[in-house]
Amino acid sequence: MKIRIGVGAAGAASTPEALAELVAAVDTLGFDSLWLSEVLTGPVLDPMVGLAWAAANNPRLKLGTTMLLPGRNVLRLAKQLASLDVLCKGRLLVTLVPGLTYAPERDAIGVDPKRRGAAIDEALPLLRRLWAGETVTHDGAVGSFRDVKLSPLPVQQPLEVWLGGTVPAALERCGRLSDGWLPSLCTPQEAAAGRIVIDDAAARAGRSISSEHFGMSIGYARAPIDPATARVMTARRPRSVELTPVGLPALRALIERFIAVGFSKFVVRPVAAPASWRAELEALSAAVGDLQT
Repeated sequence: MKIRIGVGAAGAASTPEALAELVAAVDTLGFDSLWLSEVLTGPVLDPMVGLAWAAANNPRLKLGTTMLLPGRNVLRLAKQLASLDVLCKGRLLVTLVPGLTYAPERDAIGVDPKRRGAAIDEALPLLRRLWAGETVTHDGAVGSFRDVKLSPLPVQQPLEVWLGGTVPAALERCGRLSDGWLPSLCTPQEAAAGRIVIDDAAARAGRSISSEHFGMSIGYARAPIDPATARVMTARRPRSVELTPVGLPALRALIERFIAVGFSKFVVRPVAAPASWRAELEALSAAVGDLQT
């Protein structure tokens, strides 16, 4: 089992200087990949734009995104991700997510949280057909088009799509439609149980997911989380404070617990923007870098 650790960026990577420092540090310190997440109302870069910039500045680094799917026109999304995979020469990693449910992000996404799962069900098979070069006609909530043949096609064939989520419907969907699972905010025991549900759903759909394609996104804190920050984190995502390791030794111990239950891909991200990405990643590399195999 190949253990790989990528780095997720916080809002401090939203300037050219900070992103350049982050890209260089991820590469030179031996991390697997750089990840930019999409939060429409947060102080973060648009991941499509940020990753295109990163690809132009580094010819080696793998580039990952946890990107919103609900609310998007599926043809436009297919074109954008295919174009990005072409420009980075097949180094793109894609995880599609339903999005956060707190205001104002909920309103900005524009799709009721109860309908987001249906949007993924409709869109993901269409994305796969378009990326495979089929001529596709569709009329639905995620886009309307007739006899479209996408060009350029992704370098990766197929361009894999992972999903997140931990509720029962998300687990079933992951087994039925995705190439991998990258959730967050769950314990190793919950992750192991979720993987069983996903594998069972995949088997019922007549497919399987590689044992190497189970990962975890982990936010961590270098110092105890202050009460004001804790209230904001909890309002946005329940259990976020409870499941955030504090200190790099605690982060390492948590990753080791996930490895013990069969998870091998990790995106680790500081919950507070560091003053220096180089210094942050040097410390992170010293703490967890040797876990990569």
